[in-house]
Amino acid sequence: MTNKDDFIIKFRGTRGSYPSPKSNYLKFGGNTACVEVRLGNQLVILDAGSGIIDVGIDEIKNKIISKDPQSPYQTTIILSHIHQDHIQGLQFYRPLFMKNSIVNLFGPSSSKEDLKETLQTILFDKVFPLALDEIRSDFNIGNFSQNQTIVLSQNGAVRVFDDSENIKTKDDDIIITCYKTPAHPKNGCLCIRIEYKSKVLVYATDKESYIGLDKRFIRFAHQCDCLIHDAQYTQEDYINPIQPKQGFGHSTFEMAIDTAHCAKAKKLFFFHYDPDYDDKKLQMLEKEYVSDNVFFAKENDEITI
Repeated sequence: MTNKDDFIIKFRGTRGSYPSPKSNYLKFGGNTACVEVRLGNQLVILDAGSGIIDVGIDEIKNKIISKDPQSPYQTTIILSHIHQDHIQGLQFYRPLFMKNSIVNLFGPSSSKEDLKETLQTILFDKVFPLALDEIRSDFNIGNFSQNQTIVLSQNGAVRVFDDSENIKTKDDDIIITCYKTPAHPKNGCLCIRIEYKSKVLVYATDKESYIGLDKRFIRFAHQCDCLIHDAQYTQEDYINPIQPKQGFGHSTFEMAIDTAHCAKAKKLFFFHYDPDYDDKKLQMLEKEYVSDNVFFAKENDEITI
């Protein structure tokens, strides 16, 4: 049972590109991108990589042992983008198939179609036993862009505002905004900001820095309590003359540190590790980079801000 003021973050998938289910990946995790965020009695899930599968399994277990297992189950999922490693667990998120579940999902649309149309094609109708309209839960999919604000109330109400609208909120409302970085092929990626009870989390996966850093993102993340930032490559791999990674849409550990420093983030968590980096390599990097406010995200680690 969470306290109404709790702001709890749990890393469910920290890996980039594809899952790495290997014995030498257990310390940092092999599941792809997913972060579970508990805000009072509300659950927000950032990205639906393979890590979201265990979120759903745990939620079903908690429902079974709760005093009110028949009560509606509700969650809000925010997708940063629709690359495979950020959506591949969605079809196996068990609450989707519970009749008394309400799942609200938001993410970026393409220039040609809404997010719902895209997910219907690439995740359900053609590659899964169930079509999107056969999902048992109350499954709502909406577009999300950087000129919008999502307000999630503790009673489960979800409101979406455009910039031009007058936004009225309560003290215990959850405020979700985004910043679209174009530096990720081919359609960019949403960085997500969650504000609750005067605390701020910024989630910036699949983000590559510019020379001189991304000043707009630094303003977006300014003085956040926790910054989860892409750190897929070492500097050596990023500029490797044989197979350089520049332009791939991912940052180095140094880029993440510089960004956190300029944004005055209170804590930085590296995230979205390259699938070639096993525990041995990441432990070596951990010794080099960890400090009082710089950490490596590890699967199933939980923090409170």
